[in-house]
Amino acid sequence: MHPELTTTQPRRRRWVTGVVLAGMALPVAACTSPPATGAAVVKVPDVLPAGAHVVHPSSPTQTNGSCTDPTASFPPPAVMPPPGHMPPGSFMAQIYARGYLMAGVDQNTYGWAFRNPNTGQPEGFDIDMLRQVSQAIFGSPDHIRYTIVPNADRVQAVQHNQVDIVAETMTINCAREQSIDFSTVYYQAGQQILVPSSSTITGPLDLGHKRVCAIDGSTSLDNLVGPKVAPHVVTWAVESETDCLVMLEQGQVDAISTDNAILQGLRAQDPNTKIVGDTFTQEPYGMAISKAHPEFTAFVNGVLANERADGAWAMIYARWLGAAPNGQVPTPPAATYRAAS
Repeated sequence: MHPELTTTQPRRRRWVTGVVLAGMALPVAACTSPPATGAAVVKVPDVLPAGAHVVHPSSPTQTNGSCTDPTASFPPPAVMPPPGHMPPGSFMAQIYARGYLMAGVDQNTYGWAFRNPNTGQPEGFDIDMLRQVSQAIFGSPDHIRYTIVPNADRVQAVQHNQVDIVAETMTINCAREQSIDFSTVYYQAGQQILVPSSSTITGPLDLGHKRVCAIDGSTSLDNLVGPKVAPHVVTWAVESETDCLVMLEQGQVDAISTDNAILQGLRAQDPNTKIVGDTFTQEPYGMAISKAHPEFTAFVNGVLANERADGAWAMIYARWLGAAPNGQVPTPPAATYRAAS
């Protein structure tokens, strides 16, 4: 069964970046004669990515008394059901009867969830996490129907049953935990900064009055007005990480700031950039699931527990993120579970 891919918004091709566009402009400039005296000089304007706009984010939401550890999730079943034999009446049984898992993903985050240009199919770390869930339900990793969900719509997509689950470099936090449930942490990221190689920016304290790009609906925007960042950052919000990269290459922003896991993929696409400074936030990734299906969240946590134990997580990490300089793959994040009620 081949996975299907749909989208909640019109698709736009993003394979061509600003580097290519700039290179295409050079021959035209070289062949253009100097303007005659008095002739108007026409400047080709830089075109902003669709939807790019300046925003004024709020400070990160403070933890309230009812949310002390949002990463604590439902404990997995004592015994995981074998594939094809989901507990009667469970949400997993409904998914099995339907014939496919409905998954919300990105399509532009290199290394995590992106379209393979040769096959047109999504690939990456997040995609492989979902394939493990499909394997546990169906006995095959391919029973998935993917839906492209913008960052800003991830919570609503789960709440409104547009998807069963979202795996999209999504940070677990108290604000989101009020509306949806999360699996245990499957990756621990942290926010950093990407700049052109020639930039003098060295960290978040150098971002005052600088133009900085992040993804609309992400925690990265709010973190840019946090206590560890210089004041008066001019924050630009866009729909995808590749839009940020285009704006950086066209000189429309001075920096990109988001999770280091995402920045590494952008750095790989443009060698004329560099990641600077230490991480200044903690961004634990979890898979998002509706609060109406706690048994499914517990089941997914069982899948993740098996991945940690049998080496599947380490293989997925090595495949998409590579080994550390010492040749070792890091230990997967430990699971934290809620106390039994």
